[in-house]
Amino acid sequence: MSTMNTVGRPTTPNRVESKPATLTGGRGLLQNEALIFEGDGWGKTGVDLPQPATDGSDLGDLVRRDPIGLPGLSEPETMRHYVRLSQKNHAIDLAIYPLGSCTMKHNPRLNEKMARLPGFSDIHPLQPQSTVQGALQLMDSLSHWLTTLTGMPAVALSPKAGAHGELCGLMAIRAAHRAAGNGLRSDTPRNKVLVPTSAHGTNPATAAFVGYTVVEIAQTDDGRVNLADLEAKLGDDVAAIMVTNPNTCGLFERDILEISRLTHEAGAYFYCDGANFNAIVGRVRPGDLGVDAMHINLHKTFSTPHGGGGPGAGPVVLSEALAPFAPAPWVVNTGDGFKLVEREEDEAEQAFGRLCAFQGQMGMYVRALSYMMSHGADGLRQVAEDAVLNANYIKARLSDVMTAAFPEGPCMHEALFDDEWLKGTDITTLDFAKAMIDEGFHPMTMYFPLVVHGAMLIEPTETESKAELDRFIHAMRALAEAAKAGDKDRFKGAPFHAPMKRLDETRAARQPVLRWTAPDGSNMAAE
Repeated sequence: MSTMNTVGRPTTPNRVESKPATLTGGRGLLQNEALIFEGDGWGKTGVDLPQPATDGSDLGDLVRRDPIGLPGLSEPETMRHYVRLSQKNHAIDLAIYPLGSCTMKHNPRLNEKMARLPGFSDIHPLQPQSTVQGALQLMDSLSHWLTTLTGMPAVALSPKAGAHGELCGLMAIRAAHRAAGNGLRSDTPRNKVLVPTSAHGTNPATAAFVGYTVVEIAQTDDGRVNLADLEAKLGDDVAAIMVTNPNTCGLFERDILEISRLTHEAGAYFYCDGANFNAIVGRVRPGDLGVDAMHINLHKTFSTPHGGGGPGAGPVVLSEALAPFAPAPWVVNTGDGFKLVEREEDEAEQAFGRLCAFQGQMGMYVRALSYMMSHGADGLRQVAEDAVLNANYIKARLSDVMTAAFPEGPCMHEALFDDEWLKGTDITTLDFAKAMIDEGFHPMTMYFPLVVHGAMLIEPTETESKAELDRFIHAMRALAEAAKAGDKDRFKGAPFHAPMKRLDETRAARQPVLRWTAPDGSNMAAE
């Protein structure tokens, strides 16, 4: 006879017809939390501080008259607050991050370990150079890798981001023209920069910032630079062209050598936006294509972190013609050690100046070099090959349910779709992207490049496995089929399961709430 107790809690879930809303706003074990300003912490603090020794009278009219306006939290409350905030974030460490044109790829933890080594993490830019020889050697090694991979003779490490690198390249071009008597003055002709219609928005913005007039180059039906239009607009008033290769449509500019030849024959310089270098690193050297200047986003190609807005690094490689105009500082191996060239004199006589106060982002240099050395030349080549393979796999698996913007031939690192397949569904690219959030995926880049209507730009990078790509593709196909089946409710109100719901975008743009204001009658307002 069995002695097992058969009376107690049920072992199978009860069937229910509907899913009730939670009473607290929480979902599962994810907590719903009010703003810290809305709590009762205005009269408490988690830290005791000594009373100041003076009454602040020496501050004159700068003495605070009103409460500081910050709520107090205990240590457990503070920890829970920030942990809960982190649970609302999406990151590359959670799932695929298909944000085309930005290369959200895995950041190897080895890189972080190297960046935290004493001698890299605890140095100061004003230390005597004799005390930071190891750091200078690392910068020299990184420069060697970058110039070797790009086939360019010189590099400026100090730019802190891609757009900052664009500024560096165009300022070097401006300095070179000025040295030749073709500067930005009313009596000299070189005052225009040519930019393709599919370019990153920073390209024309940077050119305009430097003082150039921006002229748009048309695009062919297959998403590349229109050579006839380029040739027609090149002349002795053009200082440079700015071309992204592979371009923002995810395509290699097959006429790149002819573009370079025409540009140089016209006396202009060729600036290449290196945002998509990840697709060709180890396979193609931009210097062999006639490029004069190109920035390299270290986060895009060499895996440095991109979260939180920085710190970033956008080194610029320069041709022999532009190398003399590179900004200070740069590292020189004297044979007896390493030194920084920091002044516009001697070998730096023609340098256009400095872009930042010090030497750039040391932590990013360490992480990038760690990535390069751990992969080696063959590994970096495979990075490009795998990135291109993954993008083409996505394009091939989705092209029967979505419309590829440029269906003929392979893409490079990005698979680009338009919204033609959504016609007649009353569902937009934005609606589709919001529904992706409910399925656990960060949306791809939307509505960019502008030359593709309703663009959906997907970049898987080389770091995603086939299993993860298949999981992403399964979700995309299921959503596409739901859209075509007329399931509008799934899309129009999405996201339904995210911590924050969908905004009224017009109202959010015109009447944004950017700070918390204490309501009348609150404990904060009463202080």
